[in-house]
Amino acid sequence: MSRINSQRKSCKDVFNAFLVTLARYAGLFEFPCILPTYDVPNKLIAFSKALSCKEHNQWVHFFEDDFLFERLWRNPKKYLEILKQFNGVILPDFSLYRDMPFVMQLWNIYRSRAIGHWLQKNGVKVIPNIRYGDRRTYKVCCDGISERCVISIGSHGTMRNPVDRGIFLDGLDLVVKRLKPTVIVVYGTAPEKYFSKYKDMGIQVVVFESDYAASHKEVE
Repeated sequence: MSRINSQRKSCKDVFNAFLVTLARYAGLFEFPCILPTYDVPNKLIAFSKALSCKEHNQWVHFFEDDFLFERLWRNPKKYLEILKQFNGVILPDFSLYRDMPFVMQLWNIYRSRAIGHWLQKNGVKVIPNIRYGDRRTYKVCCDGISERCVISIGSHGTMRNPVDRGIFLDGLDLVVKRLKPTVIVVYGTAPEKYFSKYKDMGIQVVVFESDYAASHKEVE
């Protein structure tokens, strides 16, 4: 893809083909592959806050509204040196809503993986964020992710509604079965009644409270 684009003179790279230069692809939809990661975050900071933060002994996450980090997709080179100062990055959490057309859900998975490949190529440690929308994405959300390594998921906003909770937990069961992760980094909540079975399997579950929950706790 990037090779063909680069051969076209005066062709502007409007779909960021440079991100997947030399990438390997996996699955029917050819998501860029992400190399395994074994590092566990010590602390997390949202991308929007990281841009002006001087404390770099932490990992950058993207579990926030898409408009706050869409700029990374529009101009990734602008933020590379900033991200390289931190311990690592949990890959972008582009939204996957159940009422989104399937192709848009696939596109947002692709964008996260493309950025991840490019960051790894530039020396940034990354943890793959496994995101799925409706049940159709179960079959593809793990494509290109290595087995038996560290993965991340976001549970914030998925536990209250029974339908959302069911889709999230069913999807997580399939992710664990397929990837057999050594560590699951959870942004949000990880209720014991849902996550104890993973711990019993020997999986380390590392939980980081969401910024929303933390801010409301401070107000209280």
